[in-house]
Amino acid sequence: MSDVITAAVDALNEKLGGAGFDGNAKFVIGDEGSIMMDGDGARAADDDADVTMTADADVFKAILDGEQNPTTAFMTGKLSIDGDMGLAMKLAGVLG
Repeated sequence: MSDVITAAVDALNEKLGGAGFDGNAKFVIGDEGSIMMDGDGARAADDDADVTMTADADVFKAILDGEQNPTTAFMTGKLSIDGDMGLAMKLAGVLG
């Protein structure tokens, strides 16, 4: 597992505060790999999900650090979303 994925999993679990995510979402981070978020929290995995968000490592890090708004990233083409848009918006609230 890449250092980028490891750091992202840790950051996502910290944002969740020990709670899981009420849904099933996947982040695809460029060539680094994938992260799943669900009721158990975040982990490195590449399973099927209700919503898949794809971005490069720099954009994803900026979103996690609060330097990039997820909605703005989507609207400007830096983040692509495939699947349940309502779940993506819910996830944006967790990331923001």
